[in-house]
Amino acid sequence: MAETIAIAPPLLLAPPRATAAEPRTMYIIAWALCLVFYFLQYAIRSAPGVMIPELTAAFGLTTLGVSALLGMYYYTYAGFALISGASLDRFGAKLPIFIGLLATAAGSVLFGLGSISSVEGGRLLQGAGSAFAFTGAVYLAVHGFSAKWLATAVGFTQLAGMLGGFAGQFAVGPLVHGPIAWQSFWFIAGAAVAIVAVLMLIVTPANHEPAKGSIWTMFAPFKVVLANPQSWLCGLIGGLLFMPTTIGDMIWGVPFLHLGEGVATGEAVTRASMVPLGWVIGAPLLGYIADRMGRRKPALYGGIALMLLSGVGIAWFGHVIPPYLGGLVFGIGSGAAMIPYAMIKEANPDRVKGSATGAMNFLVFSCSALLAPAFGYALMRIANGAPLSADVFAQANFIWLGAILLALVLTFVLRETGAKEVRA
Repeated sequence: MAETIAIAPPLLLAPPRATAAEPRTMYIIAWALCLVFYFLQYAIRSAPGVMIPELTAAFGLTTLGVSALLGMYYYTYAGFALISGASLDRFGAKLPIFIGLLATAAGSVLFGLGSISSVEGGRLLQGAGSAFAFTGAVYLAVHGFSAKWLATAVGFTQLAGMLGGFAGQFAVGPLVHGPIAWQSFWFIAGAAVAIVAVLMLIVTPANHEPAKGSIWTMFAPFKVVLANPQSWLCGLIGGLLFMPTTIGDMIWGVPFLHLGEGVATGEAVTRASMVPLGWVIGAPLLGYIADRMGRRKPALYGGIALMLLSGVGIAWFGHVIPPYLGGLVFGIGSGAAMIPYAMIKEANPDRVKGSATGAMNFLVFSCSALLAPAFGYALMRIANGAPLSADVFAQANFIWLGAILLALVLTFVLRETGAKEVRA
């Protein structure tokens, strides 16, 4: 198997593997802790989707205001996606990951303080700090695991994130609608992330020799990546396929089911959580299929087809398809969004493969940052002052259909990068 999962290590340049003298075991322990960080940041990312009524009532926000507020996470996440990999290469894992954890913890506490300014600042800090979770986990895996097990470690990293997205809806929904207030959740989350930060600072090896030269030189490889049109195609396709999950489900999935379809809140939370659970299956499965075939585009087409069919079913035929099945299948198809991460790596020179993944994260989550307020604005304009309803969501859901179809069109233009195509 060439790559167990279609994910590229988001490092500026792949660092040398640990020698016999290096504390390989400590890198593995630090990687395991970073998986907890990745799990928690995904839970923090998706949790506000089950709090929209509480946030609307607390701050008197419009539909646009709620969407813009929650979408602020992606503004800083996109920007710091470029910074995280480059800083890890230059300074090692210990300090950058610790700072990322502290920023995420502080952002969670600020979100729970209850004022609109603290919530906005908290959401921005959450995005900035969370950008170090996946990059940090892969950096540590590269140092801790042999080449034989590296792809498996990266696969488990992505699995941890998707489980966090599932927990952020499935587990948090009953909590904030039951035994605890929504503010309390954020204090608990902040404390959990802070504990991980302290543990990471203790166990992460510090034996890293900083790179020499100007600090700006660590961003030089991005020039190569962003000058390649294939990089932009990969980023746009990935971004278009991510948006129906990051915005459509993680922010608006519960309101769509509750307000639009009349599903009880608890049931709506459970159904919406099926999408990230489907990612847990789809991301490694479609990556494995792409590796076995030696071609990326057929697996990408298959995932897009699943998204289209299940997305149409959820949006307009929800009364026909069985509950839970539509969201699970949609999530499995959405796992195809990880395939362009492998393709952007393969479409660029070896010396910039890590930066290619940093650029990919930037492009993907820039799409989410731009569309989050745009979708809220569309809902508000369609509703025209009336409460959100099935008709409003039915019209707005054409945005997601258009995004998936555009990703399909761009995939036709994208150059195949799989091993069989390269040999041919």
